[in-house]
Amino acid sequence: MDKNLKRIIKIKEDKMIKAFNQNNMQITFVENFEELHNYLNKYLCNQKTVALGGSMTLFEAGVIDLIKQSDVILHDRYQEDLTREQMQDIFRKAFTSDLFITSTNALTMDGCLYNIDGNGNRVAAMIYGPKEVIVIAGKNKIFETEAEAINHIKTVSAPANAIRLNKKTPCTKTGECMNCLSSDRICSSYVKLGYQGNVDRIKIVIVNQDLGY
Repeated sequence: MDKNLKRIIKIKEDKMIKAFNQNNMQITFVENFEELHNYLNKYLCNQKTVALGGSMTLFEAGVIDLIKQSDVILHDRYQEDLTREQMQDIFRKAFTSDLFITSTNALTMDGCLYNIDGNGNRVAAMIYGPKEVIVIAGKNKIFETEAEAINHIKTVSAPANAIRLNKKTPCTKTGECMNCLSSDRICSSYVKLGYQGNVDRIKIVIVNQDLGY
């Protein structure tokens, strides 16, 4: 890698570390999945209870398989043939878990996380409940401004997830959020996480790859 490019990346990372630290969130940068798994192994131990937020990033990064092989008790939302009632019970168990692992739709250079949810269980657990939260994201989720983060959510995250979930919403055809009133709508709650009163409860890991939507 070009020395000047390395310097620019280092400046960007240092800026984000300072910004998230000021908001009482830790942020760590890793180069690959091996480094990510080594980081997670420090937390996936001692029969901790672990819950998950819905995320393609976790699958792409091999995190789901890693968790299942670890010494933890997983509240597994991805079990086959779960009823709606069973799924809701798993969502509620997240609030009393030792560890909640998820991704984020976007994050900004000034130390904030941006997410959009349908049921709200993911953002709710990020905000309150689990003792610790680990947020895993690819470098493609980093944006300079709030406007860019929200635009990414409306034109990439929401339509892609609606298509993945076979939802019959306008965004699956237009490629952008239409603020619809469809019963299939998955973008009910917009949440910005900034300054946290619970110091270092939220830990963010950025992988130097493009992951998720």
